[in-house]
Amino acid sequence: MVSALLTAAGIGSRMGQDIPKQFIHVNNKPLIVYTLEAFEQHPSIDEIVIVTLPNWIDVVRAYAMQFNITKLKAIVPGGETGQESIHNGLMNIRERHEGENPIVMVHDGNRCLVSAEIISNSLAVFKKHGSAVAAIPCVEAVFFSEDDGASSVTSIPREQLYRTQTPHTYTLEKLLWAHDMAKEQGITNTAASCTLMQALGETVYFSKGAEKNLKITTTEDLEMFEVLLNTHTQNWLK
Repeated sequence: MVSALLTAAGIGSRMGQDIPKQFIHVNNKPLIVYTLEAFEQHPSIDEIVIVTLPNWIDVVRAYAMQFNITKLKAIVPGGETGQESIHNGLMNIRERHEGENPIVMVHDGNRCLVSAEIISNSLAVFKKHGSAVAAIPCVEAVFFSEDDGASSVTSIPREQLYRTQTPHTYTLEKLLWAHDMAKEQGITNTAASCTLMQALGETVYFSKGAEKNLKITTTEDLEMFEVLLNTHTQNWLK
């Protein structure tokens, strides 16, 4: 059993729009639906659970019916933080799969261009190592600043740096263990499961990510998404 847990409970304050970013329409389709469709269409995904804002639950349910998202099994209200929202989703999965230990793929609802290849590779790495976190190598020169980005005298070798994305794939049992430990140790507001696992001493195993797998957070991200959505790879490119 593979459950896709999509997080869509943010208010989108950095976008500065009248509605949360995950519900903005592009080409007459809400952003969250693009993400839902990616998991709906992947043969290895058995069910989808989405965590969203309480006032938008009925809207998500209506979208699922409109766009024929048949794998959506639960719509769960989010919490005060991203960490709480993920925990709410995990508890829903546990309640519906009592006595089981399904694979859970946690994914940002506003990473709308997650590909079938990324999902498949995440599951492959999980099968090998017991966990998987999508990541891409850092290609820019990176500096460390101690004055809020005004200046720097320290660079960090980019060859050793990786930018994590989602999905993050673990067993339900492992994710619940991490959230229980976070509560015991006073770790709060850690929405990235990989960061939480690292803080608890766990090794993070990387699966395939992609630049196209961008997280839509700002209006600039939205513009890039629209361009990528309407771009097709040229046949001559290897």
